[in-house]
Amino acid sequence: MDKIAVVILNWNGCDMLRSFLPSVVRFSEADGAVVYVADNGSTDCSVEMLRTEFPSVRLILLQENHGFADGYNLALRQVDAEYVVLLNSDVEVTEHWLVPLAGYMDVHPEVAACQPKIRSWRQKEKFEYAGAAGGFIDRYGYPFCRGRIMGAVETDKGQYDTIISIFWATGAALFIRLKDFREAGGLDGRFFAHMEEIDLCWRLRARGRLLVCVPQSVVFHVGGATLKKESPRKTFLNFRNNLVMLYKNLPPDDLASVMRVRAVLDYVAVLSFILKGQFSNALAVLRARRAYASLRASFVESRKENMKKTCLSVIPERTKNSILAQFYLHGKKFFSQL
Repeated sequence: MDKIAVVILNWNGCDMLRSFLPSVVRFSEADGAVVYVADNGSTDCSVEMLRTEFPSVRLILLQENHGFADGYNLALRQVDAEYVVLLNSDVEVTEHWLVPLAGYMDVHPEVAACQPKIRSWRQKEKFEYAGAAGGFIDRYGYPFCRGRIMGAVETDKGQYDTIISIFWATGAALFIRLKDFREAGGLDGRFFAHMEEIDLCWRLRARGRLLVCVPQSVVFHVGGATLKKESPRKTFLNFRNNLVMLYKNLPPDDLASVMRVRAVLDYVAVLSFILKGQFSNALAVLRARRAYASLRASFVESRKENMKKTCLSVIPERTKNSILAQFYLHGKKFFSQL
């Protein structure tokens, strides 16, 4: 069994791998890790390039694009390691980036997973949107981070360099015990992409396991949050999967009230998109709500299982209030103000 396996999921990302894999191979192998690339049925020259230019990288070949969630589920069946890192292909890592993560996990068996500090590759002094210095979630299912609330991303001045418990660790660089990943059921393949790591972390946290951010490890993520407009496909998946995640994981006492408020907030989002002229995104939210309504029955058994295995009904890292109200009504743009 390997100590650490770094697993990158790839789909038609030859150029991205050429750009970012060198740092991953150099610094991960120096820390004693094995690097895998799981190819999700690419039709470009990714596999040939990897065989030629990165002979030390272990290849896992999947025959079709299974999406982020099932792509990793299938890939990790072929990995034997104590810890695995789910690492995006657009992440630049730094020297000894794995040492603080593995060191913390080694002496804290109660922790299932952790993440490094995520900074922006394009603006390296700033946090990156998807993960920053650790993820949290509000009462109504809206995720936010130390270092990023809604669209407000902070400059990293060392203000969040403490190790703390978090609600979710980003899927861009998720360091997790393979045993915990498997015992929790892995990522939910029905999500395809977006929100699946938060859903996994919610299951782990509700079952009494801890998640932390270890900011002494730093990586740089390109990410997709710098795009001027959300893609309608991404909007659809984010809204649909968020609703499914809430249904799967909310405690019984919260389910009805939270979902009523979410319905109102989603229609406010539709109106907001319309006022911005983003009609395809407005339609994507409506389609997401319809999809959730039609899919809900298929998640009944998953909800029953989650409720049965829950031992922590009140999760401290899930805030009791609304991050939308904090941000838009009270002007609290930074995590330190909450």
